[in-house]
Amino acid sequence: MNETKKWFAIYTRPRWEKKVAESLSKHRIENYCPLNKVVRQWSDRKKIVYEPLFTSYVFVKVTEKEHLSIRKTPGVINLVYWLNKPAVIPEHEIETIKRFLNEHSTVSLKKTQVNVADRVRIIGGAFSEEEGEVVSVKTKTVKIALPSLGYLMYAEVERTNVEVVPRTIVHQTDIVYPLPLAK
Repeated sequence: MNETKKWFAIYTRPRWEKKVAESLSKHRIENYCPLNKVVRQWSDRKKIVYEPLFTSYVFVKVTEKEHLSIRKTPGVINLVYWLNKPAVIPEHEIETIKRFLNEHSTVSLKKTQVNVADRVRIIGGAFSEEEGEVVSVKTKTVKIALPSLGYLMYAEVERTNVEVVPRTIVHQTDIVYPLPLAK
């Protein structure tokens, strides 16, 4: 039987994200460790460094049978679980993170409890025609939710580049509501 590969989040030892990603790559395991460009200042200099965007997280694309081998990787503590099962990260969320980091030079995260949010379509920029869950739209800041991770990504986006997606029934029990835009 050909089991399909899915994205999962793994929890690593503190500050081991890059080492874990490198080790997984050496073992030919597809992984993604999003890195954020940050300017660090010391007393004598400033330096641009690349730090993991998600502290202690690395994403892997594996089959469920490969979970055990992932756990044996040095620096890996465990897979991230949701409702007693390894949390599956949708492919489109991994792609959103990649595009977000490609378009914005610095990205900040805020840990949050994310629930079903309003849906919007972005009508300009690199995310043009993308629909996403947005927590709020203020003057110029759009907060895009990544619900399976429980994080928010921030980016400065013109309000004119966001349009509300009309209320629709997605599944029998899932109703998507439009985002009320504040004036």
